[in-house]
Amino acid sequence: MVEKGKGALPHSHPGIEQVCYVLEGRALAEVDGQSRELGPGDCCFFPADMRHTFTVTSDTPVKALVMYSPPYGESPEKAIRG
Repeated sequence: MVEKGKGALPHSHPGIEQVCYVLEGRALAEVDGQSRELGPGDCCFFPADMRHTFTVTSDTPVKALVMYSPPYGESPEKAIRG
């Protein structure tokens, strides 16, 4: 769970697609200059190699299901920051 104003800073995943499905709370997803407010039941797609962010906007924490293709462990050395 992530608290308001926090989330993922700008980064990308080389060769890895990502989908976030929001279970609780609200967040702002940004990719390729486009942003969308997400709530429970919404999802967003981050294409491989595309810089993106995910920021909590609700007063309550966000709980999200995050899926990667191909699968990999959340490993900081596999993400490119900035």
